[in-house]
Amino acid sequence: MTTAPAGVRVAPMGPGHADGVLRVLQLGIDEGNAAFETAAPTWERFDATGSPRHRHVAVDTSGHVLGWVAAAPVSDRCVDAGVVEHSVYVHPGARGRGIGLALLGALIDSTEADGVWTIQAGIFPENTASLALHHRAGFRTVGTRERIGLHRGVWRDVLLVERRSPRVGR
Repeated sequence: MTTAPAGVRVAPMGPGHADGVLRVLQLGIDEGNAAFETAAPTWERFDATGSPRHRHVAVDTSGHVLGWVAAAPVSDRCVDAGVVEHSVYVHPGARGRGIGLALLGALIDSTEADGVWTIQAGIFPENTASLALHHRAGFRTVGTRERIGLHRGVWRDVLLVERRSPRVGR
């Protein structure tokens, strides 16, 4: 769908990317508008969730992780078999280069190949860069979950964004 910028390669995520993936995740968490979590999990915990087929990293020519995307089924009910929830993170120093769009493109390609018809995510309204990225990738905001969780002492809203595949499930 979307090609990676020059000097960046999008590849399947593997254990060799663990340190870089968790480092980029922690940087996003530390900024305060990316997740309810306050600390990145261990690799073992991270690796135990989601679908390995829907995990991708963006790496530079030296193999350093610049960003990543991962998706997991929203539930194990058969009616939800074609719906995943995802996260996408880009290193603060690598933003604005098209890496996030390339990662979402890789996710869209892998999920559609697997029969997934809906990709969704919850995004804090204050995370305007993530919202803009998702809208560029064909996601739409479908609603607001008000005061969904307490984060650093403040009740936070979350915008639900989704992308419905024009090829799968129609």
